[in-house]
Amino acid sequence: MPPLTMIKPLAHVMFMSKMLKIPTSAEWQQPAGDAAPQYARMLGSDPKLPSIDAGIPLFIPQNPINPYHLDSKAKVGQGWRDFMDAACDAIAYGMLQWKLQAKFQNFMINGPVVAGTPGCLDGPELENFIKNAPSFAPLQAKDAAKKLCEAVAAGTSKCFKNWQQMVTVPGLPLYPAFAAFPGPMAPPMPCIPMPIIAYVSGMIAQLMGPMMLQQEMINAYDGGMKQKDKDKQHEAAFLGIATAASLAFTMWMPQQQVMLVMGKGQIPTFAPPYVPVGPVVMGDNIAAPGHAIA
Repeated sequence: MPPLTMIKPLAHVMFMSKMLKIPTSAEWQQPAGDAAPQYARMLGSDPKLPSIDAGIPLFIPQNPINPYHLDSKAKVGQGWRDFMDAACDAIAYGMLQWKLQAKFQNFMINGPVVAGTPGCLDGPELENFIKNAPSFAPLQAKDAAKKLCEAVAAGTSKCFKNWQQMVTVPGLPLYPAFAAFPGPMAPPMPCIPMPIIAYVSGMIAQLMGPMMLQQEMINAYDGGMKQKDKDKQHEAAFLGIATAASLAFTMWMPQQQVMLVMGKGQIPTFAPPYVPVGPVVMGDNIAAPGHAIA
């Protein structure tokens, strides 16, 4: 799914839209009394120079002139940026692995027209592919980061599986040659290319709606880690990833061409020389991986 790797900044923007503060707004209070003058140091009065945001600033400092707040804002923000970028790459990697193994099955071919019931698109679950993606490998050593990776993998996989299980073939004219074939049996022939969005699914909103994708990631996230995250920074990160992923899925579906699905079937009306051609009746397809390859 190439588009996903090119829209990572969208994830950063969605995180920024939550306007979270550093230090966390749930725990921090402005010092008062004797501690206030020492704490509220101005930029330039302290030898420590704060780190600078390398990309879109994800957080707002509680005190915009305090170098410690600015430094924390940049460092914590960079950590979340790296995670969201890695998650986008991991989802794209998972989709690539899925495409290599996905296949259509149980086609019902009559003439040029194909019908397929829910379940006609078969493929592996994305969870293990995403979780074990190379971009997630550096994060597996830390328990907190590992749980975030697992939540992204499980949430994305569940939404994608819901879409996949409901994919149908709504009478598409995939085999024009089967309308009148000159022989007793039509040999395996490839279908005409058609975008995967034409293969209708009643659960398409699972992929095109970022809120559903985000919610599944939140549901899959470790409960103990949720309680520790008072500012719900994980929800902002999941929103960013889900928004980028849902946009990528929306672009992917009309671009992804389904091809090389080999259909075949008998022509029961073939009776030369009186009936030299006839339509395929009750044909099927060869269920082999490599159908969604464009």
